[in-house]
Amino acid sequence: MKAIIPVAGAGAKLRPHTYTQPKALIPIAGKTILSYIVDQLHEAGITEFIFIVGYLGEKIQEYVTQSYPHLTTHFVYQNERQGTGHAIELTKSIVGDDEVFVALGDTICEYDIKEVMDSEYSMLGIKKVDDPRNFGVASINDEGFIDQLVEKPSIPKSNMALVGLYKIKETHFLFECLHVLFTQDIKTHGDYSLTDALDCMVKRGAKFKSFKVRSWFDCGKKETLLESSATMLKKTGGNVAEVHHFEDTIIIPPVSIAYGCVISNSIIGPNVAIGANTTVSHSIVRDSIIGSYTNLHEVVLDNSLIGSDASVKGLSRSLNIGDNTEIDFG
Repeated sequence: MKAIIPVAGAGAKLRPHTYTQPKALIPIAGKTILSYIVDQLHEAGITEFIFIVGYLGEKIQEYVTQSYPHLTTHFVYQNERQGTGHAIELTKSIVGDDEVFVALGDTICEYDIKEVMDSEYSMLGIKKVDDPRNFGVASINDEGFIDQLVEKPSIPKSNMALVGLYKIKETHFLFECLHVLFTQDIKTHGDYSLTDALDCMVKRGAKFKSFKVRSWFDCGKKETLLESSATMLKKTGGNVAEVHHFEDTIIIPPVSIAYGCVISNSIIGPNVAIGANTTVSHSIVRDSIIGSYTNLHEVVLDNSLIGSDASVKGLSRSLNIGDNTEIDFG
């Protein structure tokens, strides 16, 4: 089985951070979003990955090749973003007839991955939501099989939303249905949708079962990214690297502090993740994500997202600051 991870999106809701970093490389609880996905699939036995890249794709490629040299990796460029269906179609020559596991590059979920891999059927991840109109929606029959899939329906027939996890056994079937979308120019909200291709497969006799995810972490915008980071830190208990220097500092768990940080005369936590080689002095930081090689001095940060190579001085409360930024409130 090969894994396909589409990471070509621009991440507009996470600007200014995504002006300089792909959304998949934004940190959450001490790890990038992408690393959570890759690690989870690799632990399940997948060793060959196809990354569909576009915006800032060279940074994705550099990160993956440096962080996962032991994996077999392919990088496919989606120069024109025309939807998830179009993205998956670009992998056809690499996939061949192998089974695939598709995980959208901003989808961190907790689920029984062994159950999914061991199933004899194709499987789609679902979660019950209050308002499914912004998601793909699955209808499930009495026998437990999916009998219809609709992308962002105005009047949903169920509240079972697709979370962006797909195990597909009949890949030849998938690419046939994607071809149908292109030749007949079938689009939903202006895009060629993977959901439409999967519904085509169902209508042609493919058997899909669903699996429920226990937790679904939203990494799409600042507020939900911070909430997800806090939840992950509470689950893992955080992690403080051994190589660091703290002076007259109080740490309130859970926190994640990477290697090489110098922190003095400060209060850090709870729910704080700090990247490598960052300096913090005379500051209070809680419920925030701080990038690498950043300098904080005499600041009070709450519910803030600070990029890498940033410098912030002077009193403040809640910030959303991108990479390579310098702000002096003094």
